[in-house]
Amino acid sequence: MTQGIHKLLIANRGEIAVRIIRAAQALGIPTVAACSEADVDSQAARMADEVHILGPARADKSYLNIEALIGALKATGANAVHPGYGFLSENADFAEAVLAAGAIFVGPSPDTIRRMGDKAEARRTAQAAGVPV
Repeated sequence: MTQGIHKLLIANRGEIAVRIIRAAQALGIPTVAACSEADVDSQAARMADEVHILGPARADKSYLNIEALIGALKATGANAVHPGYGFLSENADFAEAVLAAGAIFVGPSPDTIRRMGDKAEARRTAQAAGVPV
């Protein structure tokens, strides 16, 4: 459902970001490429409607920096974040920070991320849902 998304911040890079941008554009949703200084001239940055530089090239200073990503969310007026995969996509604290900032996290809930990150809990949850394991 895209009704509530008026601007999407992409918290990833490379081909992942490019695919998210293409999908958002097909839905008429403006995009923000959140990127490191090293990726400012990347294909994703060129395709996005806006670019917000998170910090230096090191991932821990840019793509893994939750504070910088929430700052980008607020600075650009985006109301949703797509984490792609890898980086912070499986980080429940990031999902919570996005929700706490009043934005939409495009992905599972923080609770689901936590439960699926624990193999034993994931197995119990899947079995309870009738999924063969």
